[in-house]
Amino acid sequence: MKFISWNVNGLRAIVKKGFVEIFDELDADFFCLQETKLQEGQIELDLPGYTQYWNYAIKKGYSGTAIFAKEPALTAQYGIGIDEHDQEGRVITLEYPNFYLVTCYTPNSQNELKRLDYRMRWEDDFQQFIHSLNQNKPVVLCGDLNVAHEEIDLKNYKTNKKNPGFSLEERHKMTQFLDAGYIDTFRYFYPDLTGAYSWWSYRFNARANNAGWRIDYFLTSKCLQDQLVSAKILADIMGSDHCPVELVLEIDQ
Repeated sequence: MKFISWNVNGLRAIVKKGFVEIFDELDADFFCLQETKLQEGQIELDLPGYTQYWNYAIKKGYSGTAIFAKEPALTAQYGIGIDEHDQEGRVITLEYPNFYLVTCYTPNSQNELKRLDYRMRWEDDFQQFIHSLNQNKPVVLCGDLNVAHEEIDLKNYKTNKKNPGFSLEERHKMTQFLDAGYIDTFRYFYPDLTGAYSWWSYRFNARANNAGWRIDYFLTSKCLQDQLVSAKILADIMGSDHCPVELVLEIDQ
């Protein structure tokens, strides 16, 4: 079963850059999007064979997530059930007989870490939400988690130690989550691979120079370890400042 996750940084813009053709070519069982930046009714995607799930931010042109699934879910939940966190369309959870699929667009801590306090509350509440799901059945969590976990996960780690996405506080929260019983699937397959990034700034020719960050993930419950087949970063696919990431998992729905 193939899963794709992609921060598209504006779905209406990327549709004009060949999104549907890329979608068809990847032929995933589940295609998860972050930062769709639209409201209900602002786009109609013809994706035959897929059920579409959307979560919109209240603020126009901001945040937002979607999942396109070949198999309809048993249940769908939008948000994590906490009003403070559920205004920006950041989380969708689909339930299947043997797992939960969660896509997430984690809040950015912003320049000078001015939203770090909120980010820490988000991390604690979101992690508790995932743990509660995991008590029921395994979880496949994907999305733009807005943190490069280790120094290997970004090009210029020395100059970014106090910047959003690489602060000690954010990195600690990722370590805490993984230590609670989850796998960073890309690092499971490629523990020492350098130069593997999923986001590049639009400035300074960052993508051409591969001066990037790995902030897009597939994390799974540890009990799914034996069912992991492959994990990839699809860095050749253009259209956004992020590229898609992929997970192949041997699991029955």
